[in-house]
Amino acid sequence: MNTQLLAPLTTTGVGGPAGTFVRADTEERITAAVAAADAAGEELLIVAGGSNLVIDDAGYPGTVLQIANRGVAIGKELSDGRIRVDIAAGHPWDDAVAQTLAAGLSGLEALSGIPGSAGATPVQNVGAYGSEVAHTLLEAKVYERATGTTTHFGNAGLGFGYRDSLLKRTTANGSPQYVVLSVAFALQRRADSAPIRYAELARSLGVAAGERADAAAVRATVLALRASKGMVLDAADRDTYSTGSFFTNPIVPAAVLDSLPAGAPNFPVDTPGLVKLSAAWLIDKAGFAKGFGLEGTAGAALAGGRAALSTKHTLAITNRGHASSADVLAIARAVRAGVLERFGIELHNEPLLIGCAL
Repeated sequence: MNTQLLAPLTTTGVGGPAGTFVRADTEERITAAVAAADAAGEELLIVAGGSNLVIDDAGYPGTVLQIANRGVAIGKELSDGRIRVDIAAGHPWDDAVAQTLAAGLSGLEALSGIPGSAGATPVQNVGAYGSEVAHTLLEAKVYERATGTTTHFGNAGLGFGYRDSLLKRTTANGSPQYVVLSVAFALQRRADSAPIRYAELARSLGVAAGERADAAAVRATVLALRASKGMVLDAADRDTYSTGSFFTNPIVPAAVLDSLPAGAPNFPVDTPGLVKLSAAWLIDKAGFAKGFGLEGTAGAALAGGRAALSTKHTLAITNRGHASSADVLAIARAVRAGVLERFGIELHNEPLLIGCAL
C-alpha cells in the first residue's frame, strides 16, 4: 500500500493524493482490499482506466483501489449459437475489443477506441456509434459489499438505460455497492459486423443504416472517426486529455422541439413522447465553439487556458496542461449555464465528480 497522486490515473489528468492506495491484480486481491476498507470504515473509490472520473485537487481521503486484473477468455458456444467471451474487469477495453475481432467474433466493433477498462463498461452502459454494452453483455460478476459475497447479474438484472444501470444507480460519490470483477459478452462468430445503427458511421462505410459491413473495417472506421474528434487517447494530443463526452445527450419531452430552431438534431428513444437531443449541437448553438476557454478565445479567463473545450469536439473538456479540477469545472459550469439560458435545457455531467460538484 502507498499513497500517490491520482491525476496520472485519470485520462483528464486532474486529482490530488489518495489517502491510501491499493493496486489489486486478481479477483481475490480486489475483494480482500474492498473488505478491508469496509471493515476499517474507510471511504472507497474504485479506479481502473480512469476515463470517467474528475477528482478534486484535494484528493480522496479514503482508500483508492485500482482494479488491475487482466485477461480475455474466448469461451464455448452458447445455445443460441453466440460465443461467450469473459473479460477481467481491469482489462483495457479497446484491447479486449481487438482480441474479439482477431478471434473472428463481431458485436463490439462499434465500441472500438473507448478508453478505460472492461469492468467500467456496464456501469453506465457505455455506448457509441449506435452500439451500447447492453446489446451484447451476457452478465457481470460482482462483489456485493453489503453481504461480502460474489454474485452475478444477468443483462436484464442490470436495468440498463441510456448511460445508466443498476451498478451506476447504486454508486455514491464514486463508491459502488457492487464492485465489478469480470464481464461476459455473447458475440457472433462472423466476419461482418452487427447492423450499423449510426448514420455517420454508415456514410463513412458506404452502407445504408441497418446493413452490415466488414467488422474489421468498422473498427478501423470508428477509430478514425473517434481520432478526428480527439476521442482516442494520444499522449501527444492535448485534445485527448479528457473524459470524452462531458455531458450526456439530454432526453426531453418531444414538445421541447417546438422551442428549438428548425432542424435541431433529435433521435428517438424507447419511451413514447420523449426524444434525445444532441448535447454537442446545443453547446455549439449556445455560443460555445470548439476551443472555448483557450487563450485568445471566449472564456479564456475562466481557466487561464489550462482547460478548454476540445478544438475537435465541443462535448469534451480538455486539460491543456497543468489544469486543476477547478479549471475543468469552470468550463463545464459556463457551458451548462449558457445552454440553460439559451434553450432552457439543463445538461448533466457524464463522468463521476469525486469530491467536487458542478
